[in-house]
Amino acid sequence: MPTDLSIAVIETHLEELRELVANVLDVDPEEVTETTSFVEDLEADSLQAIEILARVEKTYKVEVPQSRLAEMANLADVYRVVSEYTGWGK
Repeated sequence: MPTDLSIAVIETHLEELRELVANVLDVDPEEVTETTSFVEDLEADSLQAIEILARVEKTYKVEVPQSRLAEMANLADVYRVVSEYTGWGK
């Protein structure tokens, strides 16, 4: 069962990722919910997806294979994939 601290840490990471994605897609952070589709709802293209990945890698000092981009369709997906490489939640 998650503790208050672990919930706060997850929320902090989600907010950081939300800001990062919003910046790349040039939208307000409020438009980027955990389930908002980057492509369908925010009209992201493949270059923006690569930019999101590059910024994630630089910000968190991890390497995420480009092959994982297809799995990163919304904020919740980005968090899930990135957490595998950062060790968040362990």
